Amino acid sequence: MIGARVELDDRRLESPLGRVSPVVKLGIAILWLVGLALTLHIVPPLILAVAALAAGGSLGRIPAQTLSVALAPLWVAAFGIGVSNMLFATANSDPLAAELVHIGPIRIAADAAVGGLALAARVIAIASVGAVFTLTTDATHLADSLVQQARVSPRFAYGALAAYQAIPRFGEDLTTLRQARRVRGLRGGWHPGLLVGVLVLAIRHADRMALAMDARAFGSGPRTFYRPLRWSGLDLVVGGGAIAVLGLALAVRS
Repeated sequence: MIGARVELDDRRLESPLGRVSPVVKLGIAILWLVGLALTLHIVPPLILAVAALAAGGSLGRIPAQTLSVALAPLWVAAFGIGVSNMLFATANSDPLAAELVHIGPIRIAADAAVGGLALAARVIAIASVGAVFTLTTDATHLADSLVQQARVSPRFAYGALAAYQAIPRFGEDLTTLRQARRVRGLRGGWHPGLLVGVLVLAIRHADRMALAMDARAFGSGPRTFYRPLRWSGLDLVVGGGAIAVLGLALAVRS
């Protein structure tokens, strides 16, 4: 469900992938996304997607059902993006392009099919990497790692954490507003006025959060940490393995 809180059990948090520094996992995700942007072939994204899912299931101890539920809507979106780009590609109108399928008015060229499949494969890879990262990383641990290991400003890191944790509250506020409309004898379904109410409540929540952070002197100077974080050999192994997998995927392209 969109906006639902992602609850991580101890089994995933204590797994080898769960104990890797969130900064390392975030760096791997960004590096793989850059690598995907450098290729238009189908095989490299599929290799990265399989590697991410295999790491999530074995090293991250993510149940197959949890992973499939998280990926199902994203893979459907990837399929839709691939098909739409395949059908509406400019190569289909080129009479000199090699024809793959011709059914009535629909003509699909070979180049259009390859391009659509390649785009769908990249979306699948991005979704797989993002799902594994989300399902093995605690949001608070990520903010702590950004501050302590990546030297990000505490005001920015913990502000982003507060904003992330406030997203599910929008759904709760919307439910409350709909119930209030029903109590007043109005329709509890969709109404444009609900957006105004959600916006007002979001501003109030943000104002209270800003006051709370100012009261704790965020950004005023050096701070102590409740959970000090240190680099480990596991971070080096996972980071090196991820770079090797990316190099292998890009090498297969050629």
